[in-house]
Amino acid sequence: MRARDQLLSLCSVLALLGAAPATLDAQPATPSRGVRYQRLLIRNAMVIDGAGNPARGPMDIVVEGSRIASIRPARPIDEFGTGRADAAPSEPRPDRVIDATGMYVMPGIIDVHGHIQFSRNGVPMPKDYEYKLWLAHGITTIREPGSGEGIDTIVAHAKLSAENRLTAPTIIPYATAAADSPDEVRTVVRTLKARGAKGLKVFINRPDVWEALSDEAHKLDLPIATDLKIQEVDAERAAQLGIRSLEHWYGVPDAAIPGPQDFPSSYNYDNESDRFRWAGDLWRQADSARLSAVLDTMLAHGVTWDPTFAVYEANRDLSRARTLPWFRDYAMPQLLAFFEPDPKRHGSYHYDWTTADEVMWRDDMRIWMRWVREYARRGGNVTIGSDAGFIYHLYGFGTIREMELHQEAGFHPIEVIQQATSNGAKLLGLTNTGVVRPGFAADIAIVDGNPLHDLKVLYGLGVDVVQDGKVVHRGGVKYTIKNGIVFDAPALLSEVREMVQRAKAAQTNADRAAVTP
Repeated sequence: MRARDQLLSLCSVLALLGAAPATLDAQPATPSRGVRYQRLLIRNAMVIDGAGNPARGPMDIVVEGSRIASIRPARPIDEFGTGRADAAPSEPRPDRVIDATGMYVMPGIIDVHGHIQFSRNGVPMPKDYEYKLWLAHGITTIREPGSGEGIDTIVAHAKLSAENRLTAPTIIPYATAAADSPDEVRTVVRTLKARGAKGLKVFINRPDVWEALSDEAHKLDLPIATDLKIQEVDAERAAQLGIRSLEHWYGVPDAAIPGPQDFPSSYNYDNESDRFRWAGDLWRQADSARLSAVLDTMLAHGVTWDPTFAVYEANRDLSRARTLPWFRDYAMPQLLAFFEPDPKRHGSYHYDWTTADEVMWRDDMRIWMRWVREYARRGGNVTIGSDAGFIYHLYGFGTIREMELHQEAGFHPIEVIQQATSNGAKLLGLTNTGVVRPGFAADIAIVDGNPLHDLKVLYGLGVDVVQDGKVVHRGGVKYTIKNGIVFDAPALLSEVREMVQRAKAAQTNADRAAVTP
């Protein structure tokens, strides 16, 4: 085994098994402000069901506790606020009515690649910072792909969220699995299962370790998500080993390149500038006929493709990525510092990033998008994952940007919303969410605008539109309902702005103290 692979395996095992178990005292939870009502009426909304059907409405949606009880054509409101002028006297009155006139209701977004991070650049962040950004953008479920903050901590937060003791989306905790031998990796997998992992995230392992890991995971019904990087196991072999989802794109073009990859002789995988720069040339090197066969193998084994286009967007337009409008009010200063070039940090590789690099990546992404679209055309499951917290990519906002890039890839907005909702539920084996339908969990986003017309209405910043001959500002998610629990999305954004302002003030004071003689 190469030294790099040994180091990765050792680090993974130490992180998983050698860390002291996290406690709730070590991970204090902000009490949830979300409220679940016995009976909630959402009036007069246009409905995008998330199953690929056109919008319908206006509709009245009745939520009872955590479930959608009914969806019916909107009727005039009566004096009691039941929403039906002809309602039977015995019909219960709602405990709350949300007037969604002019708004669209869609399923809550499922971000299947949402890292939970409590610090950046060595500086802690509020532990509900990311959660509130996610909820404020209509994200009701996240899959934590690796539990970098420790599987015990993430499992604890998942429980707190489920009990509405934490302002957070539903959390599906995966944990990173790696080892130096087949026997060792079987122990790792069993340990992670016992500690509450709902799935595994797999990076680089030698083939025999991969095979043992896959076998043990299947015995324990633990799905595998993989970020293959560059290794002996490519996408075709990983599919045969039974992975559930392929993250990003590593391993797909690699499996279709005739002969070795055409890296320069000076290439060093452990130099992230090299790795990310020349990754932008791999799709061009792949043979189309071989790529088609790789996709067929992935399809035959039911692999979901979670491309995470947006986290790589800085590679094709660095200036845009560094000056995104939401950074000013919603990005923690330590997060912005983490993004800046530094060879010691993962994903902070944009030093000496040239025009040629951007052109190469722009061409590369066009090819990549075409093959993701082809995968969906053949019946493959494609999902939305943000991978925020790296490469100028902010939580919540990054998820919506990922949806925009799926539209750029050629998907209709109805397909994009389906990928962000019911496709994510399919990947995660969640049979009661992802669709706005009676009997399903009340995981809902109420949006001030029509995302089928413009996905930008989902951004917390909103959009400018013309109404009655005047430019007005509207948009954004107004309410996010998670399992029947109603959160005021603009209020969550206001709380995040206050967090950021306090962090900036603290940094300013620290900087002044550092220069005071």
